[in-house]
Amino acid sequence: MNKKRLMKQMTWLMVLLLLLAACGGAGNEAAQENTSSAVEETTTESLGSPAAVGSEREGSAPLATPATGEKVVDDRVEVDSYTTVEEEAAEEIVTELAAEPLVDEDGGVRAGDTAVSETAPSAALDVSQNSSLNAGEVDDNAQWDDYLLYLREYQGAAIIPVDISERHQIVVQDSQGNPVLGAIITIQADGRDVETLRTHSDGRANFYPRALNLSAAQYDVTVTVAGQAQSFVIPAGGSQREWIITHSAADQLPVQARLDVLFLIDATGSMSDEINQLKENIRAISAQIDALPSQPDVRFGMVAYRDQGDAFVTQVTDFTPDVTAFAADLANLFAEGGGDYPEDLNEGLAQAIHTPEWRVDGTVSLIFLVADAPPHLDYGQQNHYAAEMAVAAERGIKIYPIASSGLDSQGEYIFRQLAQFTGGRFIFLTYGASGPGSTGTETTFDVSDYTVSALDTLVVRIVEEELAYLAR
Repeated sequence: MNKKRLMKQMTWLMVLLLLLAACGGAGNEAAQENTSSAVEETTTESLGSPAAVGSEREGSAPLATPATGEKVVDDRVEVDSYTTVEEEAAEEIVTELAAEPLVDEDGGVRAGDTAVSETAPSAALDVSQNSSLNAGEVDDNAQWDDYLLYLREYQGAAIIPVDISERHQIVVQDSQGNPVLGAIITIQADGRDVETLRTHSDGRANFYPRALNLSAAQYDVTVTVAGQAQSFVIPAGGSQREWIITHSAADQLPVQARLDVLFLIDATGSMSDEINQLKENIRAISAQIDALPSQPDVRFGMVAYRDQGDAFVTQVTDFTPDVTAFAADLANLFAEGGGDYPEDLNEGLAQAIHTPEWRVDGTVSLIFLVADAPPHLDYGQQNHYAAEMAVAAERGIKIYPIASSGLDSQGEYIFRQLAQFTGGRFIFLTYGASGPGSTGTETTFDVSDYTVSALDTLVVRIVEEELAYLAR
């Protein structure tokens, strides 16, 4: 079995098994900043609107037809410098590296993290404490200027440009400074509704006026929690601002965690290893769930997608708390078809957002997308990914793409759009000097400042973070 196949076999085992295991232990601690003012604004300097380069098209120029052919590993030159961190389990022996400690935004050292010197050779690193499969992650919302620069300099195949350069971050909290999940934010411009958003578990939602082609002098914002509304005004213009709203009705909200997790799976022929690995390990996953000491109210769903002309374009498995039933549906899924490089991810994403019965209200809603190809942009679909990611933001659904081997620069751009716009993070497998299947911190993606950890640790941390915000 080649290294790429071995890597793919492990991907789903690590993602699902440890994500499910994380659900029970998460939510026991949270650290939130207290802000006493009803509406507080902070402003941060940022780059301007991305210039029109590559497929950042001006005017109404048509989308270029993406290149077709076999799925291959991108041939871009690796980045010269990057920052990596090692996530270490408490029971593991800590690997000693000659490195500087990584400091967080408050100036403190994050537990379990190590910053690797940019001059250290990557081949000498060993970040395989928890598993032989490593993954990197980029939070483009946190590294805002870097992300805008990436958009500006993109020169790859066609994408759907979305102007997110004016960003208003709206944060809703209770009187104690705890974030509010599921607050409904209604935005008006010139007396008409232009946007509706829901806050995530961190109490945050992002508003992008330029993505809606708005030109009003101000935006009237109404935040509704438990049927009670509070309003304020956002002046138009600027680069990015943060608005913190203390909502009096939030103090009476229940804090019990509800979690909906949906797996959006590329089920074409190149993804057979991931699907087979899931089938072989779903019973072990069920046992992990049974052993959880204090799990939240969690449900799992799945949307498999292929391409037009295949036996099916999408197959939907609605949410269920019953892992045995989930396994039975999974047993009937097989990977085949595809043919050319892009797949019908547009239709898969549309089905994932609209067809399953998301609970939405008071629920942490996550999509984990695992794929190795971008969507077809030459099908003329109205439900393309840029439109659907806006619907996801409206319903409070975060998307965490996990890039498998073979994803090209176009796929990277689109996956990062999906993550950034919905508040998720872009996740990608990393390798050693000998390529896919080997342990290391290297990547061909266009990132220069990213973290690396064992994939299982990374996924567990994501779930823990999402649920920890709900702790009181």
